[in-house]
Amino acid sequence: MQSSNIALFLLWHIINLLINVLYIVRQIFRTIESCLITNGYVKTYTNLNLDRVKYLGIVIDSDEARNTSQVFELLEWLSAIGLKKICLHDQEVKGGLHGEISPLLGKKRMDFEFVSISDGKEAVAKAANVLFKKYYVDEEDSEKPFFTETHLTEALKTLGAVEADPDLLLIYGPVRCHLGFSAWRIRYTEMA
Repeated sequence: MQSSNIALFLLWHIINLLINVLYIVRQIFRTIESCLITNGYVKTYTNLNLDRVKYLGIVIDSDEARNTSQVFELLEWLSAIGLKKICLHDQEVKGGLHGEISPLLGKKRMDFEFVSISDGKEAVAKAANVLFKKYYVDEEDSEKPFFTETHLTEALKTLGAVEADPDLLLIYGPVRCHLGFSAWRIRYTEMA
């Protein structure tokens, strides 16, 4: 009995060691591939399929947004590859990035939406007010519902605050999070 436990223990550690070695080898190959792509030796994105990206969201950290020339260069590149609808999110209240880039985009054939963190706060506060008035103010004796995503979506539609979900959300900043982009607009969005 004791020897079979030792054999299973050793087998477990051997399998664990093999899996770890394979994982390390895979990471080394990925790193080499990334370096080759970055330096231009390997071109993997020659046939970029934009049919799946109808609406692109871009989240820019406030520090990154201060460099408007780079943001504008990114938007020019996106226009050149054929994207037609872009939502640009800046953590600052509208005016920072929006005020500087809007005049430059006048001649582009793209549909732009500028949003900030304040847009999401206002919409959620108004939606909460609509739900409160609908379920809590008038009906005292009725059972109060547990609010779900459906309730919030219904309230946002009532306010006209529901926009399409971006197909892809690009995040530029030091933190890997949505940086205040409205959560109900990224339910089915892939983030990169």
